[in-house]
Amino acid sequence: MRKIRNEELDRLTVEEYKKSEKNKITIVLDNVRSLQNVGSAFRTADAFRIEQILLCGITGQPPHRDITRSALGATESVNWSYQHDCLTAVQALQQSGWKVFAIEQVQAATLLQNFNHNQEERVAFVFGHEVKGVAQHVVDACDGSIEIPQFGSKHSLNISVSVGIVLWHTLAQTL
Repeated sequence: MRKIRNEELDRLTVEEYKKSEKNKITIVLDNVRSLQNVGSAFRTADAFRIEQILLCGITGQPPHRDITRSALGATESVNWSYQHDCLTAVQALQQSGWKVFAIEQVQAATLLQNFNHNQEERVAFVFGHEVKGVAQHVVDACDGSIEIPQFGSKHSLNISVSVGIVLWHTLAQTL
C-alpha cells in the first residue's frame, strides 16, 4: 500500500472551489476565543465544501497569523462574514429559510445519531465558546439543538473536533 502524494489528490484550486456547488451548510461560531479553533473550522469547512462560516462576537477574524496557521489557506476558499451579535445572525439565517441548530447539551436535545438531514434543506450549526458553550438566548432562538453523545469523564469536545463530527455525520447521510 503506497501513500498518495499531494499532487495525486486532484484537489480543487481556490478559484475552482469558489465556483463549485456547495453543500447547503453554514457554520456559526458564537464567541469562539481560540484562533486555532477558528482556523480549524475553516479548514474543515473547506474539506466538506460548505457554503459559509459566520463569525460572531469575540470570534477572531482573518487575516490573523494563528487562524491562517491552522486554516492552511481555507480562509481564502471558504466564504465567511462577521456579525457582531450571534442572535441577529441566527435570526437572519432563519428569515432566509435556514434551519438553525445549536450544537449543545440541553434538555430534549436531538442526539447526533438521530439527526436526519435532507440535503435539499439549508442547515446552520451554531458552535459556542470553548467553556461557556452557545449562549442561552441563542439556543432559545434556534430551531433545535443537537448533542454529540460522549461516554468519558469530560463534558465536552474541542470545538474543532465537534465541527468535524457534525459535518461528517450530516454529509455522510448523502453519500
